[in-house]
Amino acid sequence: MTELKAPDIYVALRELTASLVQLKADMATGQAQLKAEVDKQKQQLQVRQVAFSASLLAGGQLATTGPFPKDTTLIYKNIITNIGNAYNPNTGVFTAPLKGAYHFEWTVGARGDNGAHSSAAGLVKNSEHIFMAWDEQETKHFGTASNGVTLLLEVGDVVFLRLVANTMADDNAYHLTTFSGNLLFPM
Repeated sequence: MTELKAPDIYVALRELTASLVQLKADMATGQAQLKAEVDKQKQQLQVRQVAFSASLLAGGQLATTGPFPKDTTLIYKNIITNIGNAYNPNTGVFTAPLKGAYHFEWTVGARGDNGAHSSAAGLVKNSEHIFMAWDEQETKHFGTASNGVTLLLEVGDVVFLRLVANTMADDNAYHLTTFSGNLLFPM
């Protein structure tokens, strides 16, 4: 049996120490890379979480918007949900943060004024009219019209609602005039 000489043990210990130092450095690098990847995945998940829901007015007494002589963008001020902040309550415009399939729904409140004015809100994608919700109350009762659509949007596409020229939208504490949307899935 051969015995290790003292100098050989020191060489082996130095090599073992160097290996341990390298292993510790590799582990720290690996942990940093793993943390960076987890943070990136969390950020991507947050970007993929897009949903909003708003009503025209914050509440209170009945208020009528319109009629206006031309189509007018509706600005929904009472924000219930705005996950992802893609809906802008200052402009009334939703801007797609990523390419995907989005679903939108809206209602427009109508209060009868003996047929003088209808209530109508049309959904617009960029500058293209998509769908309309329209109601006309002949009596002094309330009604609502609603519609919905699923759209394929590219990053930066905008979606908003326009009150049709010479129509009105009514809202009150029951939130009769609403606009909602959400990302169904990214593409």
